[in-house]
Amino acid sequence: MTAPLRFVFDPTGDELDAAKRCEADVFLETYGNTTEEFDREYGPYEESTGFMTVLEDDGTAVATARFITPGPAGLKTLNDVSRPPWEVDGMRSARSAGVDPDRTWDIATIAVRKGKGRGGLCAAALYHGIITAGLANEIDTIVMIMDSHARQLLTGLGMQTQALPGTSTGEYLGSTSSTPLWGHLRRAMEQQRHESPDAYRLIFQGVGLDGIALPTDWTWRHGAARRAESPTSA
Repeated sequence: MTAPLRFVFDPTGDELDAAKRCEADVFLETYGNTTEEFDREYGPYEESTGFMTVLEDDGTAVATARFITPGPAGLKTLNDVSRPPWEVDGMRSARSAGVDPDRTWDIATIAVRKGKGRGGLCAAALYHGIITAGLANEIDTIVMIMDSHARQLLTGLGMQTQALPGTSTGEYLGSTSSTPLWGHLRRAMEQQRHESPDAYRLIFQGVGLDGIALPTDWTWRHGAARRAESPTSA
């Protein structure tokens, strides 16, 4: 029997367009972020950006996550904490936390459509994807600037994060209450295994995601593919 939903890691073409539409719709409704604002905020990171998405049979994306990998522009979270309300040195903050930016992904957005009746399942699938893909690509830590409501949901699943040193909760891109966070993937999963074993089975092992067809290959090739397609100068 075919699963009613399909998880796509690093989508392209129509699937990428659907993922971006989901992200745009959710963030416009929730935080008032416009397409122009997204282009301004995330455009500089385009070459280092990847997506993962949950699709329905008709190709509609019901959940999407955007991640930024190490690249020339850096990681958006570490850059943005230099802006108000935090105004701290992101690299220094990362080093203070033991975060190596070269082995870190920035979880830039997590978007789940309302009204589908499967929001919790789709959110869990995205978290599973972030953990699985990160580990498959030799990523040690993640950083993100997360709204307090979304962080509560994350904590409810036994996934612990810490505020980046020198930062606290403040306003950010339409959210009145967001915090710059970091987390060590393996340590977080080990803590979850001990403290929330059911959540560990769901998020780390994918037990309970039976309604979603998951990828078998979590290798991120988008950046390498883009570089290969770029013409070389003589």
